[in-house]
Amino acid sequence: MIKLMRRFWKYMTAGANQKFNEKADPKIQLQQAIDEAQRNHRVLTEQAANVIAQQKLTESRLNRAMEQLEKLNANARQAIIMAEEATKTGDATKATEYMHAAETIANQLITTEAEVEELKAMALAGAQASDQAKAAVSQNGMLLQRKLSEQQKLMSQLEQAKMQEQMNSAMAQLSATVGEDVPTFNEIRDKIEARHAKAKGMSELQGQSVEGRMLEVEQASQNTQAQARLSQRKAELGLGGTTAPAAGPDLAKPAEASPEPQPGT
Repeated sequence: MIKLMRRFWKYMTAGANQKFNEKADPKIQLQQAIDEAQRNHRVLTEQAANVIAQQKLTESRLNRAMEQLEKLNANARQAIIMAEEATKTGDATKATEYMHAAETIANQLITTEAEVEELKAMALAGAQASDQAKAAVSQNGMLLQRKLSEQQKLMSQLEQAKMQEQMNSAMAQLSATVGEDVPTFNEIRDKIEARHAKAKGMSELQGQSVEGRMLEVEQASQNTQAQARLSQRKAELGLGGTTAPAAGPDLAKPAEASPEPQPGT
């Protein structure tokens, strides 16, 4: 039962994460990733600074211990010399005191020598850790700079993607149905083209009908009468010798006969 509940919880969590990623703004997520990378770099830098500081502190302790060791060696030599001089002068008490002082200094020398060796090992390890920390900070800084540069590129691609999505949406609205009462662009275009084609078809049919031919004949007859009248008027006015074209039967009135010229006139 517990195993089943765990599987169900993981399934629900995965589904929620997927829905969240689908709805989340990539611009905000990208900024969050950059902020997290910068935070990690700051933490790494602080850790490296602590490592370097510890290495510096160890070096300082080592230097003090070595100075103390050198001082103890000098004091031990001096105590032995003074003990020898007291022995030569017959002052056994002072000789004994100087020898006790030399022994005490010798014990301190042993402790200080051990401390120096330990500090040397710590300083060596600290130097190696310090070098590794510096390298890690340098490498992580380069990665961070690369991510910052890539952020600009991704932001540009994101803006281009948004613009393309808007264009695709606008183009889709021209061909998709926008409600039941609103025709699409393609439907309006097809309707206009169909109406225009039908009008052209009706015009061609009317032009080929008997009524259409009769209208053409009537128009031709009117044109012929007009030309005959025009030629007649020109002849009456003595303008040119153009002979009026013969009119068809019942299509033009006959021209009046000109009086024959009398002899002597």
